[in-house]
Amino acid sequence: MPSGPGGDSPGAVRPDDLTPPTPTPTSRFPAGLPVTGAWLPGDPVGNRRFADVDEGRPFALEGGGRLPSVTLAYETWGELDATASNAILVCHALTGDSHAAGPLGHGHRSPGWWDDLIGPGRPLDTDRWFVVCSNVLGGCQGSTGPASPHPVDGRPWGSRFPTVTIRDMVRAQARLQRHLGIERWLCVIGGSMGGMQVLEWGAMFPRRVAALAPLATCAQASAQQIAWSAVERLAIAQDPAWRGGDYYDAAPGEGPWRGLALAREIAQITYRSEVVFAERFGREVHDAHHEFEPWARFEIESYLDHHGQKLVRRFDANSYLLLSRAMDLHDLARGRGSLGSAFARITAPVFTASITSDTLYPPHQQVEIRDGIRAAGGRCEYLVIDSPQGHDGFLLETAALAEPLVAFLDAVEKHEIERGG
Repeated sequence: MPSGPGGDSPGAVRPDDLTPPTPTPTSRFPAGLPVTGAWLPGDPVGNRRFADVDEGRPFALEGGGRLPSVTLAYETWGELDATASNAILVCHALTGDSHAAGPLGHGHRSPGWWDDLIGPGRPLDTDRWFVVCSNVLGGCQGSTGPASPHPVDGRPWGSRFPTVTIRDMVRAQARLQRHLGIERWLCVIGGSMGGMQVLEWGAMFPRRVAALAPLATCAQASAQQIAWSAVERLAIAQDPAWRGGDYYDAAPGEGPWRGLALAREIAQITYRSEVVFAERFGREVHDAHHEFEPWARFEIESYLDHHGQKLVRRFDANSYLLLSRAMDLHDLARGRGSLGSAFARITAPVFTASITSDTLYPPHQQVEIRDGIRAAGGRCEYLVIDSPQGHDGFLLETAALAEPLVAFLDAVEKHEIERGG
């Protein structure tokens, strides 16, 4: 059979035909992304448990709103001892949930976000301690939030869901504490938004916590933190598919995934450091065949798109807006006269930690926590973790965190035993 032009046989695929299609903004993501990644009734439960914590009356919120009922999804590891004195509460960050430890699997779209820290023989040793983590109020993985059915009409709360603050989250967790029969946490620990909850636990319920470990966090959200959050929220709100928050009846692929993915990509830049990005990606081109096309990507762009898509599959746009706003509203001094007065309310010993390369929650904010607590007469240990990982270091540098954290918990446990005796 004669060859075609260029020597190819008729119908043969030439190398040029294997070139990937020209990239566009929309081709960066697959079709049919979910309208929401929220856990919904009827979905696999996984390791979640559920507690109704409204206690038979509407749950009044700090901002003036009211919720007729409140459910918290939570997970536990280890066993509560006979005196209920070995319980540790873990508080999650913005896009975390109750699945702090354990594998990816049925009911859980990602592995435990602090898996290296929680488990038998690990720093939060579940052979020794009873560890609890709940999805926060306003979240989207089983706790009452914007994607939850409204108790009156059964439709998602959507735009009707009221503003929630860090203090509201903590008050709901305090009701979970009672539900579990725990009078006093041995320690409350968390980073970032989780650390905000930890500090509020110390200020709101000083007799119900024996120790606090707020990591890579702040006493008051800064102007720069609010600025980053604001542009992330605008990315969602300016997605036409957001529909003012009432998008849950949209078809797959027609929800506000573009806005949520972009919000996550913006945030991801703030979570890591320039050193990490340079070492991992440099100037490598992802779409090599189309290097000079306007939407061809560098490897760093592909990385960001990957994280945006992952979040769309496991999170909800309205919850992102709600929890991001709660972080901006975080101010330990609000209604307490001054920051010094707020620190004076914290009577439990504190362990805080900084990541040297964290530009989102820079070390001076944890120094402020340390100095403020000490100035008010409290005790605060301070660890500086030298790491290039940026803000995500509180999740990734568990080896550096382990020894000082365990020493702190050992001392707290010893003091609690002596106190009980």
